[in-house]
Amino acid sequence: MILPKEILQNRSAKNIEHPVSTKPTYQTRSAQYEIDRCEPQNRAIETGKILFHALTKGHYPGTPVPENILSGLSSIGFWNAGGAQDWGLDTHRNEGIEIMFLETGTMAFAADGKKHNLRAGQFTITRPWQPHKLGAPNIGPGRLHWLILDVGVRRPHQNWHWPAWMILTQDDLAELTRKLRHNENPVWHATPAIIHSFRELARTVEAWDKPHAVSRLATHLNQLLLNILDALSEQQTHESSDLTSRQRTVKLFLREVEINPATGRELWTINRMAEHCGMGVTAFSKYCRELVNTGPMEYLNQCRLEFAARQLRAEPATSITDIAYQNGFNASQYFATCFRQRFGCSPRDYRLRK
Repeated sequence: MILPKEILQNRSAKNIEHPVSTKPTYQTRSAQYEIDRCEPQNRAIETGKILFHALTKGHYPGTPVPENILSGLSSIGFWNAGGAQDWGLDTHRNEGIEIMFLETGTMAFAADGKKHNLRAGQFTITRPWQPHKLGAPNIGPGRLHWLILDVGVRRPHQNWHWPAWMILTQDDLAELTRKLRHNENPVWHATPAIIHSFRELARTVEAWDKPHAVSRLATHLNQLLLNILDALSEQQTHESSDLTSRQRTVKLFLREVEINPATGRELWTINRMAEHCGMGVTAFSKYCRELVNTGPMEYLNQCRLEFAARQLRAEPATSITDIAYQNGFNASQYFATCFRQRFGCSPRDYRLRK
């Protein structure tokens, strides 16, 4: 389907469309993993705080593009933020690889919980399983470019599938894939060629209603990825195949369960856990026991009980029954039994302890 020309034309900051999908694109059923709706950014666009140009598919802000145009490209564009801003992007994940380039200014950036102070001339790469954010809490002034490209993966061990419009040779694509999979350092130094590619992409986004825009965009995207391959070949000093192991996928999931109460309270079964990690029950259970020395359901209960114990102390007005339900237990008596086995006393006695 080709959209009418007036829909494809780039919009000003005040009348740009912001379509929102209600379906999560990063399926973990935890609030932390829901789609990034870019709401602070949307408000900044609507109020004219930033100059914004983007092409989008789905929930990202920008000019809508049909799904069959450059498949896998979910979002591409740039913003120009002048002066101090009062907003930032919360911690989120994307359904594809996100590449950002800071052309001017400075920007607080965090990935996998590690903070970075981006400077002009640096670019970032994050994979779908890497949580990241912009702002501390607010973004700084500057011109920021980005693109999000879905290669069909959500977990580290899954195979990457590049879109058909990529023209790099199979050997070059295999090398680029390996470098992106075997190193998760998020911040790199842009070369002059990378800077030129992002500027050309920005010009193409701005002129999206002009003839041959799709071909220009595809050409510049291929050139950018080739330039990134060159940069990684020069700057990347270490690669680790352990980053793409099935065990690491399970390790990341167990970490989610450990630190995120929203993940822990989900109605998990072993089958759902294994499916979530993209593997069979036997393999999932094996890696789980290797990592935490217990079975998946036992580990889930341990984490739920730890959450409940903290909540008992932090929320003295919340009933023990409510705390049990809020942490994934469907019967207060079963919760009390598990709690006593774990902590050696009843939930009530635990709450009263100093």
